[in-house]
Amino acid sequence: MKLAAVDIGSNAIRLQITHITHYNEQINFKKLEYVRFPLRLGKDVFHSKSISEGSREKFIKLMKAYKLLIDLYEVDDYMVCATSAMREAENGRQIAQEVKHKIGLKIQIIDGNKEADLINIALRNYIDHKPYLHIDVGGGSTELNIYQNNQKVASKSFKIGSVRSLDHKKSPLVWRAMQGFIQQNVDKKHNITCIGTGGNINKIFELSAPRKNKRYLDIDKIKEIQAYLASFTFEERVNILNLNPDRADVIIPAALIYLAAMEAANAKRMIVPDVGLKDGVMNVLYEKNKSKLSL
Repeated sequence: MKLAAVDIGSNAIRLQITHITHYNEQINFKKLEYVRFPLRLGKDVFHSKSISEGSREKFIKLMKAYKLLIDLYEVDDYMVCATSAMREAENGRQIAQEVKHKIGLKIQIIDGNKEADLINIALRNYIDHKPYLHIDVGGGSTELNIYQNNQKVASKSFKIGSVRSLDHKKSPLVWRAMQGFIQQNVDKKHNITCIGTGGNINKIFELSAPRKNKRYLDIDKIKEIQAYLASFTFEERVNILNLNPDRADVIIPAALIYLAAMEAANAKRMIVPDVGLKDGVMNVLYEKNKSKLSL
């Protein structure tokens, strides 16, 4: 069985195609294809509240390319989810309808709570009875989820994101609201561990030169990497550190968001599991279609 997940974010759009097999009573997930295209829809939306004509044309071409891959791999089922940029764009739903009509690809524009729920599905193997603060920083929004005893006890989405921070001054009210939410819902009597998801924290983790099998960062290490990145110009981050241009400008504001959330929770450590929205979508698709799997 083959499944496809598309994540239409504010900074990039990702496609993953996975082959799921059953062998010797074991279910195996094998990634067949992964494409990340740096189409920054958030740059338009967070500035003008609309997706520009140029971005719309590129988006339509990209959806055609993804649909061709989905068809070529003979995918059994797929799900396409769009997050903050398309849900805030005045023409987001119109463009989604155009894609459905012209290409036959159905796009679901999901709210922040649904986005958090899908990411949380992918985190199930990392949550136990201990207290956790999950921080997912995207281009246009940050989703926070607080866990205690294997249960989510609080959740909220905030309009704070890495792309949004590039063209706008920080909104003190939103930042204070995010920090207040954490302080109100985190019991500081207990040490809380953070879980960080998103492309930027994965890149920060990679830059930290982690030891084998280590999937966590101390807050001091995140501060160190953030300061190191800030010591370079944008051009130096691209040419010396070899970061993609669409990563080189957003990674510093993203780091500041992770750090602000950790400090509000008085957290000292962050697990970086390298999962995201597409992984949650893939799990939903599997549960929906597992009866079709040859057992």
